[in-house]
Amino acid sequence: MTEQATRHGSRIGRRRKRVQPGAAPGLLVRDPAARRATIRAFAYGPAGLVEREVRDPRALAKLLERWPTVWVNVDAVEDVDTIVHLGEEFGLHRLALEDVAHVGQRPKLESYDDHLFVVAHIARLAPAYEIEQLSLFLGERYVLTFQERPGDPFDPVRERLRAGRGRIRAAGADYLAYALLDAVIDLNFPLLDQLGERLEALELETMRRPDDSTLARLHHARRDLLAMRRNLLPHRDMIHALIREDHAQVHPATRVYLRDCHDHAQQLIDSLEAWRDVSSDLMSAYLSSVSNRMNEIMKVLTIIATIFIPLGFVAGVYGMNFDTAVSPFNMPELDWTYGYPFALGLMAAMAGLMLLFFRRLGWLGGARPARRDEHEAASAGERQPDHAGARG
Repeated sequence: MTEQATRHGSRIGRRRKRVQPGAAPGLLVRDPAARRATIRAFAYGPAGLVEREVRDPRALAKLLERWPTVWVNVDAVEDVDTIVHLGEEFGLHRLALEDVAHVGQRPKLESYDDHLFVVAHIARLAPAYEIEQLSLFLGERYVLTFQERPGDPFDPVRERLRAGRGRIRAAGADYLAYALLDAVIDLNFPLLDQLGERLEALELETMRRPDDSTLARLHHARRDLLAMRRNLLPHRDMIHALIREDHAQVHPATRVYLRDCHDHAQQLIDSLEAWRDVSSDLMSAYLSSVSNRMNEIMKVLTIIATIFIPLGFVAGVYGMNFDTAVSPFNMPELDWTYGYPFALGLMAAMAGLMLLFFRRLGWLGGARPARRDEHEAASAGERQPDHAGARG
């Protein structure tokens, strides 16, 4: 598989891990070659914060006993044993754990007895629009997140926890879940700005002198916009479900902030639709520009062919083998001293007259003169009284 095909596959959708058809629901398939997951915990409250790397999931029970809120972040979802141990420690549903391990899920919200399960996508533009699944469990006093690989947009949230800025330490786990989802949504703003800059550059290129590479980059930009749209629409619906539905894990005070997150998602979608319209207009402008260039080329070729038609006629006439000794009407120009310059001058005069005629018609860049009836119509329009104004 080529690099371009691989990149295309990662943009449109990744192949999920599949279990055998008919297998028991919630079955997790272990991979012996999978790398070990990294677990990092943030336990905090109004009094302070503890940040540490955890090797044994059973050690999290002590943090839950001591601190009001615990955030556990796990990198690498291939480590099925770690997922199972965390699921047992926090009492997570087996079907949700299956969705954690089998990435490629659509952004969604699922409610269980004592926790919520949220699937979101972390977007990147490197250079194409790519997504990474983020699985989030929200309980009464904990937030558990699973990522496919290290690296995320949550560093500002971590800094707020460490510095104790704002109300994040005093608020509960639902506010932390909002902060993480808001970071995931807001990450799309700079990505959309980058796509907008690409489209603006393509607009200038399309207006000046487009080529085949312009069309290829325009197709890539349109495909990135489509991938972003497919990613943002279910995010908006998922956040709306968090606001609309009554969940015990989400307090009424947090729904106000979730509404702001929903507004951000809607703003992104509105801007995205505007850029999609721009990309469609650019595609039409590109096709029109290519068609106009082709018309100009065909016009030049037609003019050249039209000029050489009478010249070829003259050359053909003087190329016939007539004997002037048989009849004085058999091309007497062949016996003239200036017969050859006369033929060349005749051809040049015909070509010049045709070029002048084409220019007067406006085919060679000259302005086409207005016809007499057009002048008369314009003059009549100026002399016509404004009856509507008179009635007024």
